[in-house]
Amino acid sequence: MNEPVTSESYAAQLRRLAELTARVREQRAEAHTWYERQCTAAERAVADAAEQVHAAEEELVAAREQQERVDAEVAHLWQQVRLRLGARRLGGPPAPANGSGATDPVLLLGRARDLLDRAGQPGELPGSVNPLLALCGVAGAVLAYALGAGARALGVGYGGDLAVGMPVLALVVTLLGPLIGLVPARVVADRRHAVLGPQPITVVLGAGAVTTVLLLVLGR
Repeated sequence: MNEPVTSESYAAQLRRLAELTARVREQRAEAHTWYERQCTAAERAVADAAEQVHAAEEELVAAREQQERVDAEVAHLWQQVRLRLGARRLGGPPAPANGSGATDPVLLLGRARDLLDRAGQPGELPGSVNPLLALCGVAGAVLAYALGAGARALGVGYGGDLAVGMPVLALVVTLLGPLIGLVPARVVADRRHAVLGPQPITVVLGAGAVTTVLLLVLGR
């Protein structure tokens, strides 16, 4: 037979039930707190991911814009190379080299522009062309002397006032011989994409002056 439930055992059962109820309530509170924390962390992660996606989209747009600017600048620089070098058969610009993405393309384009600017600026004529420059001076002096001799002969042939004026004109033309040599010297400098500076001019004028003096002495 079942033993009758005493008031003491009943009170113990109530206390145990109250303890279990409190424990369940605590566990539910802990579970609810954990759930809220997980939801907050998930929302924060979603928000961070959305910000990262937005930033990535902005970077992608900026990268595409930079690529368009770089491509346009590359095409312009390549066109300048073709025009300055006369290499019209080069075709389109070269493709980017492997591994070049580690360097800022804007920096590379700046260096390319600097090189192109320096390449486009005329340089100095080397000393190896001095004999050619001297020959230009000699040729100018000889040509001027020949023109002067023709003017003198013309004056002698016609006589009269021409016989008096032509020798003077012939002397002036002959003395301008060294300056005439600067014309072919300038052509030489232009073909070498160089400047006809003071030193090359001195070589031309010196050679022309010496030749003119020798021709005048020998022509007496």
